[in-house]
Amino acid sequence: MSLTGNADWTAGYVADINYTHGYYPELNPLRARLALLNAGIAAPEIATACELGFGQGVSVAVHAAASETHWSGTDFNPAQAGHAQSLCQAADVSADLGDAAFAAFCARADLPDFDYIGLHGIWTWISDENRAVITDFIARKLKVGGIVYVSYNTLPGWASGAPLRHLMTEIGAAMTSPAGGSTARVEGALGLVDKVLASNPAYLRANPGVKERFDRLKTQNRSYLAHEYFNRDWQPMYVADMARWLTPAKLSFAASAHLLDAIPAINLTSEQQALLAEMPDPLLRETLRDYCVNQQFRRDLWVKGPRRLSPLDQTEALRALRLVLTVPRAGVKMTAQGGLGEANLSETVYPPILDLLSDHKPRSLADIEAGVRGAGINLAQVVQAAVILTGSGTTALAQEPGVVAKVKKRTDRLNAHLMQRARGSGDIAYLASPVTGGALTVTRFQQLFAAALKSGRKSPADWADLTLQILTAQGQKLVKDGKTLETEAENRAELLAQAEDFAVTLLPVLRGLEVV
Repeated sequence: MSLTGNADWTAGYVADINYTHGYYPELNPLRARLALLNAGIAAPEIATACELGFGQGVSVAVHAAASETHWSGTDFNPAQAGHAQSLCQAADVSADLGDAAFAAFCARADLPDFDYIGLHGIWTWISDENRAVITDFIARKLKVGGIVYVSYNTLPGWASGAPLRHLMTEIGAAMTSPAGGSTARVEGALGLVDKVLASNPAYLRANPGVKERFDRLKTQNRSYLAHEYFNRDWQPMYVADMARWLTPAKLSFAASAHLLDAIPAINLTSEQQALLAEMPDPLLRETLRDYCVNQQFRRDLWVKGPRRLSPLDQTEALRALRLVLTVPRAGVKMTAQGGLGEANLSETVYPPILDLLSDHKPRSLADIEAGVRGAGINLAQVVQAAVILTGSGTTALAQEPGVVAKVKKRTDRLNAHLMQRARGSGDIAYLASPVTGGALTVTRFQQLFAAALKSGRKSPADWADLTLQILTAQGQKLVKDGKTLETEAENRAELLAQAEDFAVTLLPVLRGLEVV
């Protein structure tokens, strides 16, 4: 009997360093509803959902706790699967999550058929063999009318960056001692690539944007870089190639899950819009669009048998959607970021809508339409505002009140667990909302302030004092503007300032979205 190494189960994927604890709103099936309806396609009710390659499981645990959807999924890394399970256990939610390889998971006979299957940041980094397994799984287990969300690196946006990734991968494999693990490989590769680019190679002269890409890369989380740049398998894919994989599973491209992609005016010139309008084939249109914007990362929604809605049915379905403001009204930026850069939002359309939503209570688009009609704003403008604001992270779709009431105890338990965890770590900067069925960004200190409030401490000064006690007991100090605050008075003053800001800005949002 012999013992084998990690390569037997990692299949060339980085496993010695855990992935980041991110939350990805595009994986929320409720958000997909807006994207599909805006595209004129019927959106199914999501009773069963699956996430393949869920990483640390923050997204899948939040979505399982904050909705009535039953979630299944797998991630090959047992440490990450165990973490996801612990989050679901804390929420007391039943989710079928494990660490099986894709082939083993997809072969299970006990899995239900799914209304929704999500793959975020997986497709590019797996082998063709695993892609075939997943495609077969989708063909067998996705219901008619069901949704597949898949994100992946794409071309032409990666055309100049792919050689840079190859160089980093080769350096990491050949010139850094494996004893240091992936972190050492990342640092070693960054250092040597820096020297290569400093020598002004012809590659850089032919691709001057590579230097800016590399400089941004050096500032990123090392765990993220290890998973992005050091896996054995990596294949950016044109959207037409993605279609060749998914069409045999009877899937059709439906819409981008990145909602801002649906707004031509902020992404394409008038000439480009006219060119794309001439293309009857949707995949050719998407291909040309990718060239127009130099797309390097796609977030697609594919549907098994998409059903086109009549204008009346589409309008009624859009009017029924519920929208809620998820950031402080005063902090809303009156701009949207698109392929053409930053665009200004209409001062006649957006302020009335935002003012109506400023109490952070959900309203249907029909109610918003009625509420701003006096300002001369019509339904089409309300729908476009919902798409842009949700795509910018300013608003989110809201669940029905009955669903909110049913899931609130679960999100309360999950949030209590996360706030308790924040005492020692800031790795999960999110709390779950039963209103949105998803998560909000809430930093470590903000979580500690919220926990202090829930424990009965009423004033910002009390929240700051309790947080300071927690930090002091661990020998931790705040860092402000790159400088460590050394004295107790400095730390208390900074915490008090943050607590007072939290009380005025974020706390009303958390209350409106029933997070605290």
